[in-house]
Amino acid sequence: MTSSESATTVLIHLAGGVALLIWAVRLVRTGAMRAFGASLRHALASFTRNRFAAFGSGIAVTMVLQSSTATTLLVSSFAGRRLIVPAMALAVLLGANLGTSLAAFVISMDLGWIWGLCLAIGVALYLANEAMDRARNIGRVFVGIGLILLSLIELNAAAAPLAQSPVFRTLLGAIGHEPLLAVLVAVAATWLTHSSIAVILLIATFAASGLFPPATALTLVIGANLGNALIPVLDQLGAPALQRQAAVANLFTRLVLALLVLPFVAPLAGWFQTLPTLDSRLAIEFHVALNLVGALVFLPFVAPVARLVERLMPGKEAPDATVRPRHLDSSVLDSPSEALACAMREALNLGDRVELMLRDTMTLLEKDELKLSRAIAQADDGVDAIHESIKLYLVQVSRNELTEEEGRRLLEIITLITNLEHIGDIIDKNLRELAEKKIRKRYAFSPEGLAEIRDFHQRVSSGLVLALNVFASRDLALARQLFAEKAMMRDAERRATESHFQRLRSGRAESIETSAIHLDIIRDLKRIHGHVASIGYPILESANALRESRLREAQEAQAQQEGGLMPAPQSGL
Repeated sequence: MTSSESATTVLIHLAGGVALLIWAVRLVRTGAMRAFGASLRHALASFTRNRFAAFGSGIAVTMVLQSSTATTLLVSSFAGRRLIVPAMALAVLLGANLGTSLAAFVISMDLGWIWGLCLAIGVALYLANEAMDRARNIGRVFVGIGLILLSLIELNAAAAPLAQSPVFRTLLGAIGHEPLLAVLVAVAATWLTHSSIAVILLIATFAASGLFPPATALTLVIGANLGNALIPVLDQLGAPALQRQAAVANLFTRLVLALLVLPFVAPLAGWFQTLPTLDSRLAIEFHVALNLVGALVFLPFVAPVARLVERLMPGKEAPDATVRPRHLDSSVLDSPSEALACAMREALNLGDRVELMLRDTMTLLEKDELKLSRAIAQADDGVDAIHESIKLYLVQVSRNELTEEEGRRLLEIITLITNLEHIGDIIDKNLRELAEKKIRKRYAFSPEGLAEIRDFHQRVSSGLVLALNVFASRDLALARQLFAEKAMMRDAERRATESHFQRLRSGRAESIETSAIHLDIIRDLKRIHGHVASIGYPILESANALRESRLREAQEAQAQQEGGLMPAPQSGL
């Protein structure tokens, strides 16, 4: 094998080892979140009575999740809902910083054959418990740990030849002579991988193989530590200030720590190397020491730091006109069942908004209030904003591995919000404009015509409430009832149209001038009911009842047509 082929092989092995390490860390995090997410969130919310309990809960939760970023997003979510005060949130994150370094320390231990045992246990748990989500996700955690250990073995084997490469050593030496560049490289690598554990383990492996000197390893660790605090800040740029304060405070403490330690990296590296107990895991142990010092320095001052950040970015209450989703928790995206529950709550909130728009439309038709028309238009803007938020949230949820049941639930939510958004558009673009036309032209419905519109509107409103109940309960009988009302609405539309034409034939002036508006309102309300009925389709389809319901509806329609339009058969023919 030529030297170029050998170098290519080494680089391929190195790239594969890095990819396996990043993927394995993510596998552990998602498995732990799905298996223990609810318990961990409860622990974070419960153990924040004082800074020491909060600090300990941050360590424990992060060691289980293998990700301080996940812990930070959880804590930020709690802080945004005022479930945890800012000072205690920062205490939790100081614990999370130490927890992620301790997790890397444990993983980097020379565990030898343990990787094979972890893989065997993990695969066995995953395959033997198809119906038990928690057991399968615990198996996922074991598989992830086994793959992390295996990737470290592969990285060690691939890094050894690179240590002898003059080109590679020159490149890394250039980085080592520019501390600021080394910090920025580590920050970028941590942000790209979204995993400081993976980057720290990679740095430790390269340092142990002699790819760069100890001082460079410590500088890269400082950069990775800083990048890990930057990730949740960037991930929450669009969130309210109150939700972002804890992550910003944590970034501030790590930035101060980095500025204090960076000038002393060279003497620290020399001192670490003189320790008799130090082994080849210099970067790992420095990472633990760095976050331990950070906790000791800042834990007594969590309240002043939190107040400083709050003063710099005050968490103002959102104005009433600003519409934001209330239940879409980004911290549970790795747990599809919980994320779908959040999306379901937000979808029902969207349904309540559309229902209010529908009620206001009838009030507008009766009372001719242009101010109410503007309120309906603003409400539709809010409906569009929440619909878009739920849709993007579900896209993120769908990137996970979903069970068949979770896939069905995701489809039901998408069906609901899509139909609700269409209903909102019909109300805003059609019914509201028809009402404004009536107001501008100073038209008035006849008492009978207004009563017909009110009755038709009430049927549609009741159907929307039923549809939301069908979505929430997934009750098959209610879904069948919702579907069956389509035929009743067709009959009601026919009766309303016939009654309106009778008034036209009798020469009623109000009916003549409002005829086009009246018929358009009935038509649009029927279109809304069509979207309402569609909300129940996924529930009927999952029970294989949709075809049966459609067949029954077609038979009933044919029977009505034959009974009402065709003459009765005469004997003797």
